[in-house]
Amino acid sequence: MKAPFQPPKLPPCIDYVPLIRSIGKAHDAISELEGTLSNIPNPDLLTTPLLTKEAVLSSRIEGTQATVKDVFEYEASDRSEDDTLGVREVINYRVAAREGLRLLSDAPLSENVIRAIHRILMQDVRGHQRAPGEFRRVEVYVGQKDLPDQARYVPPLPHVIPELMSNLMVYINSEDEQDELVQIGIAHYQFEAIHPFRDGNGRIGRLLIPLMLYKQKRLSYPVIYISEFLERYKDEYHRLLHGVDEKQDWNAWLEFFLGGLTMQAHNTTITALKILQLYDDLKNRVATIGSRYGINLLDLIFKQPIFSSAYVKSRLGAKSETTVHQLLKEFIRLGILTEETGQKRGRRYVFSSLINLLR
Repeated sequence: MKAPFQPPKLPPCIDYVPLIRSIGKAHDAISELEGTLSNIPNPDLLTTPLLTKEAVLSSRIEGTQATVKDVFEYEASDRSEDDTLGVREVINYRVAAREGLRLLSDAPLSENVIRAIHRILMQDVRGHQRAPGEFRRVEVYVGQKDLPDQARYVPPLPHVIPELMSNLMVYINSEDEQDELVQIGIAHYQFEAIHPFRDGNGRIGRLLIPLMLYKQKRLSYPVIYISEFLERYKDEYHRLLHGVDEKQDWNAWLEFFLGGLTMQAHNTTITALKILQLYDDLKNRVATIGSRYGINLLDLIFKQPIFSSAYVKSRLGAKSETTVHQLLKEFIRLGILTEETGQKRGRRYVFSSLINLLR
């Protein structure tokens, strides 16, 4: 097996001149996304759908098969269904993102925050027995299972992790780096190089990108789905990370990273605008029903697009089941919802228009 890699301490020396154009494009794209996020009266219309999409994409890189629809179907069930698709991993990612948002609202990004979100991420899923929330105390390698001699990468030895993580936290919270997006790109590389946990490093590393954008006040909510880009270009991603390992080729890595931020901020903005347009279109339709619960139900299905009538009744505050059933019938008549079971009891309603936007 290769010798363990020892990442150099941060900060590195970066030549900013070749990066100026890419930096400008990335800032423009993220500002465009933030303009969309910050100008909506009800952020939940976007945060749950977009967080779910990123959670699905990030988990897919690790081999889960769950789709956005699978996640919402699982949540609409009693959660006792077979989880062969890895839905719980996706849900954990979303919960971890929300917890990170809560913790960072009044505290710096720290080792404790990273440990906390890792603990949530690994709860009751593959790798849950591998010391969730604790830095590893064993040597590991990145590559095909049971073939250490063919390892793609061998992270640092366990005893140097505390020092490396301490240095990373100082760097992340420093204001000395010339550009904050470059700072995020450097921090992402370093976290992946340290590989501090036995499992879940990739998902945490990807989650830290939107959380850092949030902490830097570049995004109001950590909803950019960067994993789509990293999965699509995963070979180049690994090659460029390795280029920093071998040659300290920071500029090639940062050009790639900034390009990914630009592309995904733009794509996330497009999806967000489509969701908002869908909401506005449906709001006009719902107004024709004349029910005081109509808009409340519309808001609800943007957060939970697959659900039972019992779920609606418990959250709308409607006293009568008849009121709920009549409202659901109206939403079906208007083409907003479909009922997919065909049963009289245990009905499940689906808001397909939103789910299709998240594919």
